[in-house]
Amino acid sequence: MRELMKEVFKTLFSNVFRTLVVVFCVGWGLLMLIVVLGAGKGLENGITKNYAGTSSNAFFIWGRTTSKPYMGMSKKRNIRFTNSDIDYIKKNVPELKYMSARNQLGGYRGGNNVTRKGKSGAFQVNGDFPEIIKINRFRLSSGRFINPTDIKNNRKVAVIGGQVKNILFDKNEDPIGGFLEINGVYFQVVGTFQSTAGDNEQERYANSILIPFSTFQNAFNMNNKVRWFAFTAKKQFSAEFVENKVKLTLAKKHKVDPTDLQAFGSYNEAKEFNRLKSIFKTVNTVGWFVGIMTLFAGLIAVSNIMLITINERTQEFGIRRALGATPFQVLLHVMIEALFLTLVSGYLGLVIGVWGLELFSYLDLRSASFNNPSIDIKTALLASLILIISGILAGILPAVKAMKIKPIEALRFE
Repeated sequence: MRELMKEVFKTLFSNVFRTLVVVFCVGWGLLMLIVVLGAGKGLENGITKNYAGTSSNAFFIWGRTTSKPYMGMSKKRNIRFTNSDIDYIKKNVPELKYMSARNQLGGYRGGNNVTRKGKSGAFQVNGDFPEIIKINRFRLSSGRFINPTDIKNNRKVAVIGGQVKNILFDKNEDPIGGFLEINGVYFQVVGTFQSTAGDNEQERYANSILIPFSTFQNAFNMNNKVRWFAFTAKKQFSAEFVENKVKLTLAKKHKVDPTDLQAFGSYNEAKEFNRLKSIFKTVNTVGWFVGIMTLFAGLIAVSNIMLITINERTQEFGIRRALGATPFQVLLHVMIEALFLTLVSGYLGLVIGVWGLELFSYLDLRSASFNNPSIDIKTALLASLILIISGILAGILPAVKAMKIKPIEALRFE
């Protein structure tokens, strides 16, 4: 075997340029496979992270404008939710696990609406029920969250995001117990929180202030008004099924045609995430296809170059046969050459591809929809298996041709 490998190396280095062409073709094919699959994984990681901060079976519903007349009511009515919808939904949709009516004031990209001791900032202020922490999966950093007693007694308390704390409070100051002025109304800070969602959502909630829903309505003249609802379904029911039931329930209460798709807006986390997962599968499939086709093109180059080499070495193989080498030994020699060249080239592409993905992660070039591109060990092993099979296939035709060389004809070859 040692002598055989020496001959293989001698053959490969006899024409360095030709060998480098093969290395590039095969290596590039596997490099493209790794990069495309790794990029697809990075996209999946980024999108998945953005959904991590919300329950997987969460959905949201808000009122829009009707597009059909119904029960004597004209079309183009604005659907506005009220407190009565809260109890009506709870009574008629037992499939719900958590529900929170929500109102909103301002935004962190708007004008300043919150002040404290000479400091001010523009923040999003939400009126919420305690259940919102279960739906949006907020994590308390300190203090406590909104509780039912706050709702019942219209307490002027607030739970603030991290950026609110940084802007309105000194660096080492404990915000718990401090007071904020929101549109002229004072609220006492009882807790701080952070979102576990992706980068965009983390930024939004870091600049948010949550106060009791009932207090929000009373303090900001929004008595009996509800902007939208946040829900999660019980485990035994799909979010899409419960969402449709909530819409039908609201349609009945507001005298809306059940077939009017314009009357209610909605966003379903599970539906969107499943849609994105199908896209991830498509990207993964395309990645394999592109990579394998590129690798296949490289293998054609390997096979063609090996055929040229066989023609140039006809006399050499004839002498081997004349000296007693069997057809199988000639075939094995050529197959090892092809397999060795393919494996070295492929693993070079594999190493460079993985190194490139690691470098991307090391440089922390992340975005809201792209994070930690990588390939798992299963993918690497599968790519290695494909490489081995490809090397064998690339060597079959040249090896068979070499095996069929007859000693007498080869010795006549010039």
